[in-house]
Parts: sequence; structure tokens; C-alpha cells
Amino acid sequence: MRHDRQRAALMVAGAVACGWIGWSGYLLLLPVSIAFPYLWSRAPDRTSAALVSTGYFLAASRGLPQGVAAFYQSDIWPGLVLWLLASSGFVFVHSVLWTRRRGVRSVLAYLIAMVLMALPPFGILGWAHPITAAGVIFAGWDWLGLLAMAAGLSIMTTRYWPAAAITFAGCWLWSAAFWMQPQIGRDWQGVDLQLGKRLGRDAGLAYHRQLRASIGRSKVRDRIVVLPESTLGFWTPSAAALWQTYAKSSTMTVVAGAVVVDETGYDNVLVQITGQRSDIVYRERIPVPGSMWQPWRQLAGQSGGARAHFFANPVVYIAGRKSAPLICYEQLLVWPILQSMLHDPDMIVAVGNGWWTQGTSIVEIQRMSIEAWARLFDRPFVMSFNT
Repeated sequence: MRHDRQRAALMVAGAVACGWIGWSGYLLLLPVSIAFPYLWSRAPDRTSAALVSTGYFLAASRGLPQGVAAFYQSDIWPGLVLWLLASSGFVFVHSVLWTRRRGVRSVLAYLIAMVLMALPPFGILGWAHPITAAGVIFAGWDWLGLLAMAAGLSIMTTRYWPAAAITFAGCWLWSAAFWMQPQIGRDWQGVDLQLGKRLGRDAGLAYHRQLRASIGRSKVRDRIVVLPESTLGFWTPSAAALWQTYAKSSTMTVVAGAVVVDETGYDNVLVQITGQRSDIVYRERIPVPGSMWQPWRQLAGQSGGARAHFFANPVVYIAGRKSAPLICYEQLLVWPILQSMLHDPDMIVAVGNGWWTQGTSIVEIQRMSIEAWARLFDRPFVMSFNT
């Protein structure tokens, strides 16, 4: 019994270290997360497996309590509660599927856990998925790399785990030595902003003029400019006309985040603006649960909250290129990017608004995730964030 407690403590400590290091925001450290299935499978009992899963997830998402406190301008306690609630899906799935048996049963159990945490509904909270490391280990392998990663992670739960670990290490070194990032072209540029929580909340003319001045200072005239999530605030005919005039005078295409509101709720969107027209090209598939997406409102017959378009618009055409769009929270999940890649896009367009993450590694983790998926599928990408 004492031996089991000691082993459980070691597994939990290892899972915490695995989540903390692997999801620190540094791309080359992401493969550390592949140790999780090994630690999970070595737990001496189901309770220990739940603690291992909890330790890994909470360590990987450690920036959430501080971020929530900043977002709601409250103390740390609401963030801690949300942090624990967010881990519930991950912990539940891995606790239920844990098995004492090694071999085929453990392989199947972890494969099922991986799939459940990648796809809705559990995948809505499927952060810190170890399969994301496929982009570092199997860069350029496309769907074959994803399958190889899934197989290797499952083998980590068996007595053959050393072979899987050695294979992972060899492929990682090969990818690091020979993979080169595809170039998106000089016409594309993501513009990062440092407007804090003011971004998108000021509908005044002075605010839009300041934005235009920021673009002008970045020397991106006559190009396709990508601006962060929520940059343009509420998308209205007046805002559209103002930015069309600017785009026409500069022969520029502007892609930016905005919000479209109606009597039932709102959509978090990307708009494309040229001198001739402005269009909503993308509606966010998975808004942040709780703070944005609030499905209980509809069940109670109330309006409000962001709408989720889980299976809609996986690819869109931006400046004539077939693009995989990802807005903020979607960059932490597996389902949105895989759904987009099923449609063979030319590139990835990712935007976010991370003013509330100051002092955490959340934005760095988002950037890391985007680059990892871009590496796996060998696609160029453009990113734009507000901090």
C-alpha cells in the first residue's frame, strides 16, 4: 500500500512537470507532453489516474486563474473555480478509461481518450492535447504524422514505451534539422497591437483613426493586413464604409476581427475589407465556454452570449487564398484545425485578443499551437494578437 502511494505521488509530480514544461509556450519543449500517457497508464489505481490527469491539465492551463481575474477585474477565486471546472472533462475521460491492463487494452483506452478529447463535446475543453506535439516531431508529415503520433502516444501506455520514446526523439531531431517553414509571401502581414482592453470597445472615430495610423506606421501599404480579434468592435454599416474608404485609398485588403450583434446574441467574426466591398468571411466555431458561449441561455429562453458554429465554415477565401481561420480560443483545441485541414487549405490565419493574459504564457501557448499545426501540415501561417 505504501509503495502504491509513493508511486502515485511520483506519477502526479511527473504529470505536473510534464504539463508545466510541455505547455510553457516554447515550441521545442512541447514534446515533453508526450510523457503524459506513460504516467497516466502507470498510475496504481483509478483515483491515482484521476490525480495524474488533474495535475497535468492544471499545470498546462496554469495561466487561467490569473487571466480570469484580470478579465473580470475580480480576485483570484472565480478564476480558481473556473480552472477546476475546465479540467473536469479531461479528468473524467481519463479516469473512466484508465485500465490496469497493459497491451491492447491500454492502447485502445488511450486511443479512445485521445479521440474524445479532440472532438466535441469533450473536445470543447480539450486543451493541452499531447497530440499537438506531432507538429514538432513529425513536421511536414501531414495526416500520416498525425496517425504516427496517435499510435506512438498509445504505445507509450505499454511495456514497449522505450521504443516509442526513442522513435519520437529520432523523428524530432530529423524534423528540427531539415524542416523549413513555408513562406506566406510578402503581400501578407499580421499586425500585432498593444491596445489592452480598449481594443474593440471604443466605437469613436478617433479610435478607428488611431488603428489606421498604426497600420500606416507598420509600412504595409498595398498589402493584405491581418488585425487581431475584436479589433473593429461592433461591425456596423458606418464602420464598413469608413474602412472601405481607407482600403480604397491605400489599395489594401484588411482582415480583422469584429462582432456582429442581433436580438438573439452575437457572432465573433472575421471581416474582409477592400476598396470595393466588405464581407463577413468567418464566424467563430468554438467561442470561449462560459464567458462567451452560454448555451444555458437558450435553454432558459433567454437571449445573449456568443453563438457557436461547431461544424460551419472550416475554410474561407481571403484575398483569393483558401484559408483555415482560427480565432483565439480555437487555437488551443484540436477539432477546429483538423476540421479545417480536412478541406486542404492553402494557409492558416490566426487572430487573438490576449490583453487579459498579461503575466501568463497563454498567448505564447496559442502561438506555439498554431506553429505546431502549421509545421505538421506544412502550411504557411499569419498571426495577429492584441496584448
